[in-house]
Amino acid sequence: MYVIIVGAGDIGTPLIEIATGAGYEVVVIETDPEKADEVASDYDCMVLNADATVKETLVDAGSDRADAIITTTDQDATNVMVSLLAQELDVPNVVSVVHNPEHMNLFRQIGVNTMQNPQRLIAESLFRSVDRPSIVDYMRVGDVAEVFEITVAEEAPIAEKTLIEADEDGLLGDETLIVAIEREDTDSPVTPRGQTRIETGDLLTVYSGTGATPDVTDIFGHYEDQENGSNGVRL
Repeated sequence: MYVIIVGAGDIGTPLIEIATGAGYEVVVIETDPEKADEVASDYDCMVLNADATVKETLVDAGSDRADAIITTTDQDATNVMVSLLAQELDVPNVVSVVHNPEHMNLFRQIGVNTMQNPQRLIAESLFRSVDRPSIVDYMRVGDVAEVFEITVAEEAPIAEKTLIEADEDGLLGDETLIVAIEREDTDSPVTPRGQTRIETGDLLTVYSGTGATPDVTDIFGHYEDQENGSNGVRL
């Protein structure tokens, strides 16, 4: 795969490392000469010390054969301009970081795949680890729904019940779905079926249309989330 990465900052540099490590053919465009020299020395890729908002720069970078362009600068205006030029040059996949949430709709309107400001995502994840300590990992789906991982605690209402039994007991509503189960004595995740029994200690991947609310985490025996959700986080 041929990828053009715009920006070699805090976001772009790890991306360059990942892409080159995966064997992709990578071209980096960076305006700062010192950063450009550093990337050229550290990674197996071509580096252009140039302005990506100039159409000729993208042409020089090989936009005619690029599979994707990813713009990672810290300026949304720059990222918009690069994205529009990439579309004009018919780059099939255009991806951009968006720093100001108010600009997200603008990027979507012009048809750019977006990623929200990573610093904010990290901050939200750190807050979640305190506010909802039972959640191992999570991903937001839309505005409310979430996919998250949670361990089944001892004496959890769902422990030792099959999914059919849990449904009959009203533990799993229409908005909650157990997607996968990891157990210590299994080599690979278990795909849950109606007769699959949930065991104490299982690490579950759960989809909840209402999010990982305290009422949902209660099902898995984590009542501390109810306390944090109602009374605030105790630090």
